Amino acid sequence: MEIKAADVMKLRKMTGAGMMDCKKALIEAEGDYERAQDIIREKGKLVVSKRADRTASEGVVVTRIVGGKAYMLCLACETDFVAQNAEYAASANAMLDVAVKQDVADRDALMAARNDEGRTVEEMVTEKSGQTGEKIELAYYARIEAPYCHAYVHFNKKLGALIGFNKVVPEEVAHTVAMQATAMAPISIDVADCPADVVAHERQIAIEAMKQDPKNAGKPDAILEKIAEGKMRKFFEENTLLNQIVVGEKETIAEYIRKADKEATVIAYKRFALGD
Repeated sequence: MEIKAADVMKLRKMTGAGMMDCKKALIEAEGDYERAQDIIREKGKLVVSKRADRTASEGVVVTRIVGGKAYMLCLACETDFVAQNAEYAASANAMLDVAVKQDVADRDALMAARNDEGRTVEEMVTEKSGQTGEKIELAYYARIEAPYCHAYVHFNKKLGALIGFNKVVPEEVAHTVAMQATAMAPISIDVADCPADVVAHERQIAIEAMKQDPKNAGKPDAILEKIAEGKMRKFFEENTLLNQIVVGEKETIAEYIRKADKEATVIAYKRFALGD
């Protein structure tokens, strides 16, 4: 049967697949659009299975703020060529639309969530593999909730951060804090929420370093542990957001925020970077 250009365009709009893939699917399906869509989806599954061992190290990070909630998603792929395509970013935002509309809590729930057409996000990811011929992954998803939220994505679209404040702060302040978090990769907001296993590991490293120093030979463990606490203070200053020094300044992030509003602070934080 004859497959017209208008038929191919119609299927392309329905699936987002390439023109040649749409034409081949329509020919195989003998003009049946529903069957043609299934063929394209099956191609996506085949691509996924064939490229399972590939590394998806490129991609795009997209964010959205709706009221007191902020969302961030990363759709990863194999090449920068695909990542920079406008249609690829649109696909990432379409998945984020599902997350926002259903206020999805985590990545697993998002993969199972369905869009308005009834397809799960997992199926959307698979279809994107079929469209691009690359390994596509939903590499990351996060959601925060706070009285005031701000999001920042680096210009390369490969890393970003969500920051939640306990109250409204000037946008310039929120932007600076979000940029700091994106660039400096703090592991937590403050000392209190720093993961216990990370703290224990770093403290043990500090103590062992003290023991290896000939100047500390013969000193009791209690003294070494006290010296190690000084090392830990330095660790917290470098790795917790509120205690980091603002890039290019001499004040900490906490001091910088308090300068704008004495009662303001950060209460929620998520960061993601492709390749970390």
